[in-house]
Amino acid sequence: MAVANVVVDKRLLEVLKPFPARCGVRTDPSGKTIKNIVLSTISDPEYDLLRPHLEQVALPHHFILHHPGQRMDFAYFVNEGMVSLVVTMNEGRSVEVGVVGREGMVGTALVVGIQQAPYCAIMQIPGSGVRISSQTLEEILAQCPELRLQLNRYAHVQGLQVAQIAACNRVHEIAQRLARWLLMCQDRVDSELLFLTHEFLGEMLGTGRPTVSLAAGILQRSELIENLRGTIRIINRKGLEAAACECYGVIQHFNGGLGLR
Repeated sequence: MAVANVVVDKRLLEVLKPFPARCGVRTDPSGKTIKNIVLSTISDPEYDLLRPHLEQVALPHHFILHHPGQRMDFAYFVNEGMVSLVVTMNEGRSVEVGVVGREGMVGTALVVGIQQAPYCAIMQIPGSGVRISSQTLEEILAQCPELRLQLNRYAHVQGLQVAQIAACNRVHEIAQRLARWLLMCQDRVDSELLFLTHEFLGEMLGTGRPTVSLAAGILQRSELIENLRGTIRIINRKGLEAAACECYGVIQHFNGGLGLR
C-alpha cells in the first residue's frame, strides 16, 4: 500500500508564513535568552505582558511535562531540546505521534480551554525552556490576540503533523520512517549528534529494538548515519532526506511556516 502524494495548497502555505523575528535579544525574568520561536516573534507589548509570568525550567532527559488525561497546570515553551508526544496503549506499547521543539508550545489544548492533556509529553532530547501557569496563560491570551493567533496556527500545524505521522507509521518501511524521524529531530536540536538508543527509537516508532537496529544498519551502510553507543551521528543529511519517505517533505511544508529550517 502506498500513500498518495500530498499536494500542499499554496493558500494554506501563505496563511502559515512565519511572523518576522523581532529585533534584539529577548530574555526571561531570570535573564536567560529566549530561543523559542513563538516568544521571539510576538509583538513587544504582548511579550512584555507575558514575560513577568515566565518561569525558567530545566528539562532533563525523560522529564514528563504532562501525563495523558491529567490536568495541565503549566504550558511549556521549549528553548532547547525536544519533546515527544506519545500515546501508550493498555498493554504497555507506545508510539510517538508528534514532536515539539523551539518552534512551539507544549500544552496547545489550553488555548481552546481544554485542561486535560491528550498525550504524554516527555522530554526525549534534554534542554531547557520556560513555563507559565495555565490559569495565567488563559488570562493573558484574552489581552494578546497576536499570541493567540500564533498558538492557534501552531496547534493547527501540530494536528497536521500528527495525522501525517499516523499515516507514515501505518504504511511506510521502517528505514524510511527512521530517516524521517532523525531529520525531524535534527531540525529541532541543530546538531549532527543525536543521543538516542535503538531501544528508545523502537518505542517511538512503534516497533522493537532489533527492527530499528536493522534499519539503522541499512542507513549506516549507505553512509548516511553512524551508529555509536547510545548516539546516532548524521553524516549525510541530503542523502538522509532522499532516504526518508514523502512524509518528511509534507511535514516540512507546514513546519516552514513555523520558522524551522
